Amino acid sequence: MLSRLLRPAFVLALSLAAGLPAQQSPFLAERLALVPALLQAEVEKGHHAGLAFLVLHRDQVVAEGVFGDADIARGRPLRRDAIVRIYSMTKPITAIAALTLVEQGKLRLDQPIREFLPEFAQPQVWVGGTVAAPQLAPAKQAITLRMLLNHTAGFTYDFFRESPLHDLYRQADLWNAVSSEDFLKRAATLPLLAQPGTAWNYSIADDVLGLLIERVTQQQLGDYVREHVTLPLGMVDTDFDVPAAKRPRLATLHRQENGKLVTMEPSFGVSEESGKGFDAGGAGLFSTLDDYARFCRFLLGDGGLDGKRVLSRKTLELARQNSLRDGQQTGRPGDGWGLFSSVCVDPAAGCDLMSAGTLHWSGAATTTFFADPKEGLIGILFAQHMPYDEHKVIARFRTAVYQALR
Repeated sequence: MLSRLLRPAFVLALSLAAGLPAQQSPFLAERLALVPALLQAEVEKGHHAGLAFLVLHRDQVVAEGVFGDADIARGRPLRRDAIVRIYSMTKPITAIAALTLVEQGKLRLDQPIREFLPEFAQPQVWVGGTVAAPQLAPAKQAITLRMLLNHTAGFTYDFFRESPLHDLYRQADLWNAVSSEDFLKRAATLPLLAQPGTAWNYSIADDVLGLLIERVTQQQLGDYVREHVTLPLGMVDTDFDVPAAKRPRLATLHRQENGKLVTMEPSFGVSEESGKGFDAGGAGLFSTLDDYARFCRFLLGDGGLDGKRVLSRKTLELARQNSLRDGQQTGRPGDGWGLFSSVCVDPAAGCDLMSAGTLHWSGAATTTFFADPKEGLIGILFAQHMPYDEHKVIARFRTAVYQALR
């Protein structure tokens, strides 16, 4: 362990934005230095095998750093261009892909998904009972595209343990589906947790959204996302698998066991091997710091990036606004949900130091992003550690970035 702690960070660059004189920079350099200090300390304490971060202000990189290992068992250092499993940070990308179909006139936001996915023509809602004898009621309204986009469709996730319904989800073994059609067959048998449109529940909605995209386009999800989102945005390392030539850059997942970090197998059916499993719209993508930074820049912009347009300005404006209504709330005080991610609505209610309108979300392996339109600020943090945010580094990372602003 000692040799690992003495190894210098692979990259650590602190710079003031756009070459401005120190007094004109939006950041105080000595306070910005707290960001790498925090993350390096997390690695030295043995909380994380490796951590990498990137901070941008008005499209300029102002801080970046890489610490520790990509694979602790092999002593393989984490690289600046490391490819990681971003899990639920896939969701915003899948949602943007769906919105391109709305602009093409192939989908409508309030269109029932049963028109393309008849497997969901008559959904049933869980009202009680047991796994062996569930009590169900018919859905009172159809599931729509908008409900998939903002997680009000009524689905849930198998890793929650709130009721026997979640046992049914676990029994369906969704993440071992061998294809998207296999996943669809399994998911369509499951009851909903709530009546469609009535409540926000974090869920498999984006995985169902991926199936919808495939039915509408008659393309594999990864092919459509690549053609209409990631490649136009210059995200050259973001995909649902990792080519063999790039796998030396792939970071390994870690967890703690008996006080020590050990490697672990991936979850949610995510595999770097092409053709294995299915393209999971809610969790299946791999990406890099630079690629996801380009995506965040797009989210704060007018629908395009570097001359390549993905969405119209008006569509992106709509998608950034809170779409929850009638008292619906996410699991975090102060947050709403747009059409692709969480959005800070009331900073005083629990959004850390983020401004109102800040877009943010995270992934199961302790990855996160925030994109603040008021400050022009983007922050991305990548670990490959489960369970999610076990050492509460995400909120501390955001605070460390914001406290450095003048």
